[in-house]
Amino acid sequence: MAGAVLETLGPQANNPATLQSWRAHLDALIDMLGWPRLPITVRVHASGASLALAAPADQLFTATELNEFAWCTSVGDTEFHAPGHPAVNDPESARETLRRFSQSERQPKVIALLDAAREHDLPVLFDDDALSIGLGERGRTWPLATLPDPDLVPWEALGRIPTVLVTGSNGKTTTVRLIAAMLRANGTHAGHSCTDGLFVDGKKIQSGDYSGPGGAREILRRDDVQAAVLETARGGLLRRGLALAEADVAVITNISADHFGEYGIHDLEGLAQAKFSVANAVSASGWLVLNAADPLLRENATRFTGRVAWFHLNADDALLKEARHQGAITCGVRNGRLWLEGPEGTEDFGAVEAMTLSVGGKAHYNVANLAGASLAAFLLGVPAQVIARTALSFGSTANDNAGRLQRSVVGGIQVFVDYAHNPEGLRGLLQIAASHRDDGRLALLLGQAGNRTDEQVRELAAAAAAFKPDLIVLKDLEDMLRGRAAGEVSGILRDELQRLGLPLEAMPAYLSELDAVHAALRWARAGDVLVLPIHGSRAQREVAALLDALRATHWVAGNDLAPNSARNTDPANQRAM
Repeated sequence: MAGAVLETLGPQANNPATLQSWRAHLDALIDMLGWPRLPITVRVHASGASLALAAPADQLFTATELNEFAWCTSVGDTEFHAPGHPAVNDPESARETLRRFSQSERQPKVIALLDAAREHDLPVLFDDDALSIGLGERGRTWPLATLPDPDLVPWEALGRIPTVLVTGSNGKTTTVRLIAAMLRANGTHAGHSCTDGLFVDGKKIQSGDYSGPGGAREILRRDDVQAAVLETARGGLLRRGLALAEADVAVITNISADHFGEYGIHDLEGLAQAKFSVANAVSASGWLVLNAADPLLRENATRFTGRVAWFHLNADDALLKEARHQGAITCGVRNGRLWLEGPEGTEDFGAVEAMTLSVGGKAHYNVANLAGASLAAFLLGVPAQVIARTALSFGSTANDNAGRLQRSVVGGIQVFVDYAHNPEGLRGLLQIAASHRDDGRLALLLGQAGNRTDEQVRELAAAAAAFKPDLIVLKDLEDMLRGRAAGEVSGILRDELQRLGLPLEAMPAYLSELDAVHAALRWARAGDVLVLPIHGSRAQREVAALLDALRATHWVAGNDLAPNSARNTDPANQRAM
């Protein structure tokens, strides 16, 4: 359902009387415009309230104006007025402005096509530029300026394709890539969207973060896509909602602390509810795939009325056993092997230690990703032998899972490249790296996006300090400062690490991710372990190219990195601490 959401601020942000007044003003305005009474939802939280107003699909800009005007009227904000917008201090003028907004925004052809698509039980995609009916190879897209009449639409040629939504705090991209690889291995032309870009048949067609509804629509509108696997990140969910109203499978990998303080999310329960919104898109015949090891997912699942399939590192977890008793399908590890079990029997997906992504069985979070992805693929109809073959080999080439738990040996150093971006993810990465550490030293790159709170930045520092690394190279995420000054986040990290006992001289700071990687490589000697969480898309490409070049030239730790090191010896690239 389309609509508009307003986040409130100020002293009356979640005052019950003000919220009641807002709703009364909104009802009156909706009646004035002749809209149907669609759902209105209020979510009160620590810093205010989220006010959600459902509206006709061709009235969304007007809906935002309606929402803001009703709120400003309720709080008595009669002084602020932006030219061209409803004037709170002149109600009659404001109502006329809203009427004109609504009239100018109306698109009868859009509504006619949406109604016709609903009658034909077909999915639609609608945004500022285009309208699509059907999905992938069974869809058709028209620019809004050239929409056809409903009787000219080739309805018989339009239809659905298998679709998967994947969300969670960690493991989303890996799970998306795994499911897409399993579909491809079964002969399906699969498209997927994720934080690294848009892909069709495993080939990148666009770089960048496409984990929101915009990326999903681009994949779903391609006529060369027979199935779609769509990463669905928290930010896109809260800002723009879901691109897809109905999916065959939705996967939630886990819930862990991250992004608190944004869009009314202040705690784990609120985050779980936001992630769990993908469950609303599961079709009546579809499946919600959940990690049974996550207590918040177990709790929220009790309110879901559809079909749930569970995965867990322990195939004999009590919840999985009960689910199977009730006729559900589960996936988990027993005696070192990954098993799928359900009413129609069991499938052995193979030895976990032999699966490349598991790093010899030590990467427990990747074993969970393998279990969730295998379960989702099976529910989409991928044969068990295809799933097993893909689970065994996925990750054996650099392109399979670029930037996610890539382990290699470079110049006598063990290097782990990953995306770990929150305390839980970093702890999992460091546990794996530490298990490969013999007598060598441990170095870590550490940085955080600027939209995290100071407390969240300190929590990341604490997760790092617990592993007592010999070197922590602090870095800015130059493409993710998000309102912070250069060096500000690394300064908070340094202060917390120093408070936890790490020496200042073991914490150099750099203003870019690539410079920080160069610093770690120059420090390293044979036998050391380098843990490199890399977050920026450009930095991921640059670091991958650098490591490839070092391997190609048979570089040995302790030798000069030239010619690549020249730009990084410039003191201007390092921030004095």
